[in-house]
Amino acid sequence: MSPASRNFGFFFSLLVLSLFSIVSSDDLQVLLKIKSSLLDSNPDALDSWKPTSNPCTFAGVTCNSNRSVTEIDLSRRNLSGNFPFPFLCDLTSLEKLSLGFNSLSGPVPSDMNNCTKLKYLDLGNNFFSGPFPDLSSLTHLQYLYLNSSAFSGTFPWKSLQNAKELLTWLYLSNCSITGEIPPRIGDLTELRSLEISDSFLTGVIPPEIVKLNKLWRLEIYNNNLTGKIPPGFGIMTNLTYLDISTNSLEGDLSELRSLTNLISLQLFENRLTGEIPPEFGEFKYLVNLSLYTNKLTGPIPQGLGSLADFDFIDASENQLTGPIPPDMCKKGKMTAVLLLQNNLTGSIPETYADCLTLERFRVSDNSLTGTVPVKLWGLPKMLGALNLAFNKFSDELPEEIGDVEALTKVEINDNRFSGEIPSSIGKLKGLSSLKMQSNGFSGSIPEAIGSCSALSDLNMAENALSGEIPHTVGSLPTLNALNLSDNKLSGKIPESLTSLRLSLLDLFNGNPGLCSMTIKSLNRCVNSPGSRRGDTRIFVLCIVIGSLILLASLVCFLYLKKSEKKERRRTLRHESWSIKSFRKMNFTEDDIIDSIKEENLIGRGGCGDVYRVVLSDGKELAVKHIRSSSSDTKNFSSTSKEFETEVETLSSIRHLNVVKLYCSITSDDSSLLVYEYMPNGSLYDMLHTCKKSNLGWETRYDIALGAAKGLEYLHHGYERPVIHRDVKSSNILLDESFKPRIADFGLAKILQTNNGDLHSTHVVAGTYGYIAPEYGYSSKVNEKCDVYSFGVVLIELVTGKKPIEAEFGESKDIVHWVSNKLKSKESVMEIVDKKIGEMYREDAIKLLRVAILCTARQPGLRPTMRSVVHMIEDAEPCRLMGIVISKESDVKIKEIS
Repeated sequence: MSPASRNFGFFFSLLVLSLFSIVSSDDLQVLLKIKSSLLDSNPDALDSWKPTSNPCTFAGVTCNSNRSVTEIDLSRRNLSGNFPFPFLCDLTSLEKLSLGFNSLSGPVPSDMNNCTKLKYLDLGNNFFSGPFPDLSSLTHLQYLYLNSSAFSGTFPWKSLQNAKELLTWLYLSNCSITGEIPPRIGDLTELRSLEISDSFLTGVIPPEIVKLNKLWRLEIYNNNLTGKIPPGFGIMTNLTYLDISTNSLEGDLSELRSLTNLISLQLFENRLTGEIPPEFGEFKYLVNLSLYTNKLTGPIPQGLGSLADFDFIDASENQLTGPIPPDMCKKGKMTAVLLLQNNLTGSIPETYADCLTLERFRVSDNSLTGTVPVKLWGLPKMLGALNLAFNKFSDELPEEIGDVEALTKVEINDNRFSGEIPSSIGKLKGLSSLKMQSNGFSGSIPEAIGSCSALSDLNMAENALSGEIPHTVGSLPTLNALNLSDNKLSGKIPESLTSLRLSLLDLFNGNPGLCSMTIKSLNRCVNSPGSRRGDTRIFVLCIVIGSLILLASLVCFLYLKKSEKKERRRTLRHESWSIKSFRKMNFTEDDIIDSIKEENLIGRGGCGDVYRVVLSDGKELAVKHIRSSSSDTKNFSSTSKEFETEVETLSSIRHLNVVKLYCSITSDDSSLLVYEYMPNGSLYDMLHTCKKSNLGWETRYDIALGAAKGLEYLHHGYERPVIHRDVKSSNILLDESFKPRIADFGLAKILQTNNGDLHSTHVVAGTYGYIAPEYGYSSKVNEKCDVYSFGVVLIELVTGKKPIEAEFGESKDIVHWVSNKLKSKESVMEIVDKKIGEMYREDAIKLLRVAILCTARQPGLRPTMRSVVHMIEDAEPCRLMGIVISKESDVKIKEIS
């Protein structure tokens, strides 16, 4: 090759490299503008985006062979604020944009139409405002994900027509879309997956939808759709996932009998009638079937589940008849059989006794008979509820019931069970509810029941139980509902029971042999047999006279003694206390111990009694007194490594929004935890009790943000998350300036540790109304349980209502009530507490949206507390005084900005 040729080749290569560099440089400038706009929200997310670096090496950026940017993936980066859409389309080769699961806000301008090469667009799970973006120029679009994106207005269905031959994936759930599903939906014939759930759609499912014969997933649940399943629906034979639940659909299921490729079928909460098609029993792939809360009749196909790895059925609250299909666990995968509130007959098939994967078995409110297979009582993985109530089962309870150590609920009431209650029931450490009323149980209540340390609801009424009530029942640390009425119990009621604040007042009635010195409605206890009653009266009279003489001789001495010293003699009867300080203190253990008396009591709860202590210098402290919940107190000793570890964890927490723990003072059978005192009580007090204050929205917002930051610190501020386990408004305390402090974090675990149970992930956790739904079938606790409970607190702040109120309906909570309000298209503004000023109501709705995300039924869909903090910060109210922003009274959630 000649020198001239070599020089030409060299300069040509330089020219090509120069052109590539120019393209890359242009894209680099666009990316740096994007970084600059988002820098304040999360500086670390785009740390690799540096001016001196090749943009093709940036995190989340992909380039083609020409070094032009083709993909940007910034999903799940904790980004917030307005995204710089106006110059995004300067990336002329951009084919994919993914911004999902952040907290981005602001409108999406029409400039998006200039990104003409886009094939993949994900804006979901953000807080954008304004109308849905116009997509008419995106003719190459194949994937569109806008779930939970907060756009408002009518969806521009027509703008999808230009991409109808390419669009394959369309996700529009939880977008507050109104109106009807248009007939032109049938033109999108390349669709494989279509989701338009959790919105305000009305009208019928258009018949044209059956043209989408390539669909394998269709989800249009939780809308207001009416009418019947369209004729011809059966030709959509590629469907594997179909969910049209929670609508108002009518008619039968005959159109579905040909959908033989179904894996999951969700039709619950509609008005469907007729019988379950027998063909369902021949489906080879069906593993998940939910038909509950309809009007279905006839038998369940007996072959159901026998051909596939069937794992879930819920056909509750229908009018089904006939026996339970025997082979739903034939493949050994079944986790849940939920068939309650039907008219089923026959017995429980023996096949379920060998179903080792079974976690929930609920067949209450039927007409089932016979004996329960013995091995069913002892299935090792049955983590949730065993519910056989309101049937006609007979026989005795076997010892095997104690083998299911992770059970949380046993409901066998209103049957014909008999015999004695096995002592093995004491092995159920995670049991929170035991309902055995209205049977024929006899014998005594086993002492071992006191070992069920998580038990909060115990009902043994209307049986033939005899003997004395074990004192261990009164030692259950979380017991709040007890009913032992209408039995043959006798003897003295344990003092520990009479002092509990139980929720049933007639819990001992119908037991003539019971006596008590404190309960007026029962016989008064005597110390000797009735046959010597006369001698007893004389003896008692002598004792009384002698006591009066003694009292008279001592009255002067007692009068001169101070009540504090009497109290001190009582409280210091324990020989030794051990104090462990975590902060600088100006008090001693005697200062605290001397103040633990009735007049200083300010609260009682599941974690112990709380006292207000005023030191000599006027400083106020709050002291929580935790007693041992077992007669075996060695596990509670101050030398218990587990107890010390838990308290040290709590003491190491340092955050403005977490209450300070000064020290612990421990004896052999109780412990005192000394906290800072919060003069304004709890958020619950301020919202719901006679102490309630007219909290303005700015104060409520500050409480929400501060509490969220406190929980964020607990979850993310340590190598291992500190899970609160009982987040509720009464555990959010307020200082003199109404700044919030998270309290009682970790105490549920400490109480469990005190009983020697180290399985902290199975600790009973939470308060009714705040408990995450997954706790009904699994007692494992994680951060997402706290997130759900915090979402309930946010709803309290917005609505001013308690988590449980009569207006919500029987067994319904505030989350269900809010969901129904949104579903019915009732004005969202009517949910907002009337005490919140007009100018802040839209801000309140923004916080309500965060609450809805936090209270998602599936834990995986709930945000982390770190994301919750970002979302609340983005919802900060406008603090301009004197400016009133008026909104129409019928603003819907789709109008949230």
